[in-house]
Amino acid sequence: MDISKLISNSISGKVPSVDQAMEFLSLGYDRMNDIVFAGGTLREKFRGNKISTCTIINAKSGKCSENCRFCAQSAHHRTNIETWELQEKESIASYAKQDEPYGGYFGIVTSGKRLNENEIEKVTETLSHFKNSAVTQEACASLGVLEKKDFEKLKKAGLKRYHHNLEVSRNYFPQLCTTHSWEERKNTIIAAKEAGLSICVGGIFGVGESIKDRVELLFEIAECDPDSVPLNFLVPIQGTPMENMPLFPVFEAVKIIALTRLIMPEKDIKVGGGRVEVFKDNQALPFLAGASSMITGQLLTVKGVSPDEDMEMLQKFGFERI
Repeated sequence: MDISKLISNSISGKVPSVDQAMEFLSLGYDRMNDIVFAGGTLREKFRGNKISTCTIINAKSGKCSENCRFCAQSAHHRTNIETWELQEKESIASYAKQDEPYGGYFGIVTSGKRLNENEIEKVTETLSHFKNSAVTQEACASLGVLEKKDFEKLKKAGLKRYHHNLEVSRNYFPQLCTTHSWEERKNTIIAAKEAGLSICVGGIFGVGESIKDRVELLFEIAECDPDSVPLNFLVPIQGTPMENMPLFPVFEAVKIIALTRLIMPEKDIKVGGGRVEVFKDNQALPFLAGASSMITGQLLTVKGVSPDEDMEMLQKFGFERI
């Protein structure tokens, strides 16, 4: 495979075909240097040495009605996570202020298929409280399946970006979740965009999907034209149906990051869940391979990296945090 041609094509606006993407993800370890070079070259071309960072708060934990097979927060699974109701605005704002030195975006993340009207009102009040508390981060949220009217209300209160993953390809989704549909997820993304919000759309890898599923997902994400593309890698959690799945191989993760950059060269490609477990002592590798963003600090139910460690790593490798 002529990777140099893929790079030049991507720079000129001609992204890989489905067949080329399939071939790329099938490359062997002997092409590791070429793969990293491809992703890194395009990241430097379109994003420079700037790495965007965001932090999140698990604002409502557990008791989720949905049966996503990988998720520790599902009420269908027997995991040992802590659960709590939607936190108060003062608590969320305090956490955001604490994270200000480490992220350009601060995400309010809640469990469940969607928030009810009272909870949406509480998040609206929280966003307004952010202004009164002089929170400097841009406000992001991941609140489940909402409608355009909800997004318009949240945007008016100060929400800038909405995060909602497709998770896996349309074809594979029924193998991952049966309590809601892939189409519901896609429609939520469309509604958020129609309301004028920036959108953050990604997926999870290592949940039993095929290479074809991975390629289909990346092209389906690209069709959404998101501003940010978070890539997550399965961390098998005891008590979920996927507790015995193997940890995602680092080389496969590198290929996915680089291919995402080839398909969406100008986007802010983010590494999220699984970064600690998959990349271990090589936390700079995702960025060398094409990523331009990360979630730092607390995640939801899997490990994160302390913000100070991440800042030190970025400085060590000559990246600039934005």
